[in-house]
Amino acid sequence: MYKIVKHAFFAVALGCAAQTALAAGDAAAGKDKAATCAACHGADGNSMMPTFPKLAGLGEKYIYKQLKDVKSGARVIMEMTGILDPLSDQDMEDIAAYYAAQTMQLSGAKDLQLLTNAGVEVDGLELGAKVYRGGNKETGVPACMGCHSPTGQGNSPAGYPRLSGQYPEYIEKQLRAFRAGERTNDGDPMTMRSVAKGLSDAELKALANYIAGLN
Repeated sequence: MYKIVKHAFFAVALGCAAQTALAAGDAAAGKDKAATCAACHGADGNSMMPTFPKLAGLGEKYIYKQLKDVKSGARVIMEMTGILDPLSDQDMEDIAAYYAAQTMQLSGAKDLQLLTNAGVEVDGLELGAKVYRGGNKETGVPACMGCHSPTGQGNSPAGYPRLSGQYPEYIEKQLRAFRAGERTNDGDPMTMRSVAKGLSDAELKALANYIAGLN
């Protein structure tokens, strides 16, 4: 078993700073309000392309925070510019509740061979499992499962999103954005930015692939 790196938190994909209160949305009302989102994210939150993340089952608190951050500009997504402007806080709470209640369709992991920074070829699934479950003590990367659970289901009350089943391409894109400082809505502790900067390219790609296969 891999030793868990302590004193840090890992929450991919999408930012996971804890909020002070749970969103109180109406999932039934959110179904109609989510019609605007369906073209990219799917009517049930399962998008058809890895360009757009799956929202189904991510957790109400997390989805609500991301909607608020996109609307306020705290999280910049060019494709969503202006789309959320007409929505009230209640609208966003309802949409979050609706998508959180849906079931995510799993993506699955692939066999993967990767080159480390030292030029050594490694098994991508094994590397992904090692970092997800045990972190990397040498670079200060904590175990991802500390926040996102051993099965990748996340911690909805705390605002840590589900990762399992998400598109690996999307997970990798978000990790790279955090590492480059292009995504900054992980709160004052800069949790995800701190974690991602300790990941090598091989670890980053291996993690994204491994996480997609969790269930």
